[in-house]
Amino acid sequence: MAEPIKPITLPTAENPEQEGEWLRASLHKWLNQEFIPEKVNEDIAQRAAQIFVRHRMEGENDLGSLVIAIVTEMQAFDFSQSFYGEFAIANAVSDLLLDSLGIERCCGQ
Repeated sequence: MAEPIKPITLPTAENPEQEGEWLRASLHKWLNQEFIPEKVNEDIAQRAAQIFVRHRMEGENDLGSLVIAIVTEMQAFDFSQSFYGEFAIANAVSDLLLDSLGIERCCGQ
């Protein structure tokens, strides 16, 4: 039987606003590199960072919970001018955070 995936816990946020600014800039760069740079990418990155910061300020450190929060709250965002959707954004945030922590995300390891 397969082993369950262990939860990934982020370090306690010492400066959530700084984390949010890093996430906003990193996500914006990622969005622009994946397809074509668009104005809406800036708005998407800003909104995702706001959600992330709020949850971090509320004490959330579990990566899975943060991803679910981003998926849920980004559903209200108008993606009609974008190639992306809430799941792509939440997955990108997860990948960026894992990369920043030095956690390999390939092949489930």
